[in-house]
Amino acid sequence: MTETNKTDGAAIPQQAPAPETGGDDRDVLLRVEGLTKHFPIKKGILQRQVGAVKAVDGIDFEVRKGETLGVVGESGCGKSTMGRVITRLQDPTGGRITFDGQDITRLGTGRMRPLRRDIQMIFQDPYGSLNPRHTIGSIVSAPFRLQGVEPEGGVKKEVQRLLELVGLSPEHYNRYPHEFSGGQRQRIGIARALALKPKLVVADEPVSALDVSIQAQVVNLMDDLQDELGLTYVIIAHDLSVVRHVSDRIAVMYLGKMVEIADRTSLYEAPMHPYTKALMSAVPVPDPKRRGAKSDRILLRGDVPSPISPPSGCRFHTRCWKATEICKTTEPQLLELRPGQRVACHHPENFADQAPQDTVLLTAAKEASELVPDAVLEESAETSAAVAAEVAETAATKEPEAEKPSVTKVGETKAEAETAEKPSVTEVAETKEVETAEKPSVAKSEAAEVEKPSVTKVEETRVEKAGTEQVETAEAEKPPVTKVEKTEKPGTGKAAEEK
Repeated sequence: MTETNKTDGAAIPQQAPAPETGGDDRDVLLRVEGLTKHFPIKKGILQRQVGAVKAVDGIDFEVRKGETLGVVGESGCGKSTMGRVITRLQDPTGGRITFDGQDITRLGTGRMRPLRRDIQMIFQDPYGSLNPRHTIGSIVSAPFRLQGVEPEGGVKKEVQRLLELVGLSPEHYNRYPHEFSGGQRQRIGIARALALKPKLVVADEPVSALDVSIQAQVVNLMDDLQDELGLTYVIIAHDLSVVRHVSDRIAVMYLGKMVEIADRTSLYEAPMHPYTKALMSAVPVPDPKRRGAKSDRILLRGDVPSPISPPSGCRFHTRCWKATEICKTTEPQLLELRPGQRVACHHPENFADQAPQDTVLLTAAKEASELVPDAVLEESAETSAAVAAEVAETAATKEPEAEKPSVTKVGETKAEAETAEKPSVTEVAETKEVETAEKPSVAKSEAAEVEKPSVTKVEETRVEKAGTEQVETAEAEKPPVTKVEKTEKPGTGKAAEEK
């Protein structure tokens, strides 16, 4: 496992980027560092470059021997391009690719030929990836001819063994691709990829073009072949249920960037990036008992931005319901916030914010929050408040003044958080310097009211009954009302009365 950072609630994470290695370097089969792939846009008679499509724009990950890494994301985020680049079917624009300890980033065609037997790819389209003019025997035996390998017992016997291995009949040797169904064609593609016994297999949407019943057969086949041959997979897919079934670790891509990498259990049970949480909410649950239950489906506003001119800072801030000014100006680094879970986010889910001083939501975030169910917002506030309470209790003796803004940012969900924040309210009433330091969003109280649309009625009630005993009761009952409560308390005079 990777070297862990001690960020289990002891302090707000401000660490350096996590190391890319996953333990012993001998266990890492493929390592990608700062990989980029830009497609130039040229115009005019002289074909001058006027821009570039940033399909892959700086990603880092590693794949260990014998594991399966799943890559998920929306269409157009660069998953398929990444798969073609790491297999060197396309040349990278920048970065470094290390396979089995050897740098293959700039190897030419002649020097890459011996490595082709160790790196193979299963293509997405089972119809377009097979030459209709060639027989199945000719297609599956092509790797032997190109590599000059003579298998034991002859090429025909080995091809028939491979066909039988993937669930086809040896009698299909002389047939043509048009005589097979989609699932059978995908099995032929798998047989061709396994002909030279590779170490790494990159599967680009291996089951997306197949029927549901055939998908299960192909997925189970790949699992059995991995156990039998000791293969290492990089599986690119849209179906999150398939990825969860076959993957050991999962990487989430958005607009050419890796936003979260974690093991299967951590990612599905406690996603930390808002984009990952939105993807997980779209997974259908095949449970008849939950047929009438209310769904917490998160609807993302708009489409994925253009990779020609991606947004500044965090690329997801134009569709995120937690985006603040720092998300627009500063790009988050992929940090290890929990053991084995790396996230690129300033305001991660189920964790203390990395930018606690930033409290004002962007206009895009206020619009996106309208599409997020209230239950999701409340759950996010509760979990973040619990983490913030632990942070405040641990660091109160060391740096109380530095830790209070983080408690102010997250909220007053629990009784512990509320008691920890009251001294800071008293200080606000006493000193204007502390008020300006801890309340960067006081002048924007109206914007703070808009950023929580689900609790507007409660806010109006709180304003009308300011100075009464019912304000304290409303604060304890509504955990999501964090920033508005903090901005209204100094004006009520309640802090002076308590003192």
